[in-house]
Amino acid sequence: MHDNESSENYLETILILSQRLPVVRSVDIAEEMNVTKPSVSVAMKKLRENECILVSKAGFITLTEKGREIASSIYERHTFISGWLISLGVPEKTAISDACRMEHHISNESFEAMKRFIKSRS
Repeated sequence: MHDNESSENYLETILILSQRLPVVRSVDIAEEMNVTKPSVSVAMKKLRENECILVSKAGFITLTEKGREIASSIYERHTFISGWLISLGVPEKTAISDACRMEHHISNESFEAMKRFIKSRS
């Protein structure tokens, strides 16, 4: 996994967890992503340095505006692509797995064209 892709996955996970939990902590991210706490710590340090997250003294993690924009974009791609693949008859598990890979590598131009095409058919 590329560094950027990893960062995007962490941001997307923080976004998803923030919709489910009252506060997001490193331990929640580690559990959700099935990664070690040290891996989360390294990633959070990088995201903090890139001004994508804020971490309170109590260890609560929130997205900055920049972080939320990136996370929302990735999450939109994920839900759109996985939903489209499922509608084509791809098994849900495979569709979600493929969407996870595609969401990081498709250009904005191609994604927008895909959305326009699919929406014009509905």
